[in-house]
Amino acid sequence: MNRTNARADTRTRPRLRALLKLHWHADMGSCEIVHAGGSIELNRSAGEILARCDGTRALDDIIGELEARFGTSGLAVDVYRFIDEARRLGWLD
Repeated sequence: MNRTNARADTRTRPRLRALLKLHWHADMGSCEIVHAGGSIELNRSAGEILARCDGTRALDDIIGELEARFGTSGLAVDVYRFIDEARRLGWLD
């Protein structure tokens, strides 16, 4: 795989950075990103999105899974915005 294809793949198949871990709270109402310096509390929606960011799923497949899981449609814009913000914050490769 050349460098251009590798970059395109990380854009379309997001992956949580290796140094970060997701930890779900027992009530499953929220989760947190755990890192060496502490943790960042997330709401359930953010956790559900990031839990699927393992580098194996295309972004559109993640959206489809979320819409099926929660019995809704039209999540694409919100998921794309969240993914963009997660990338800006350095959470995703």
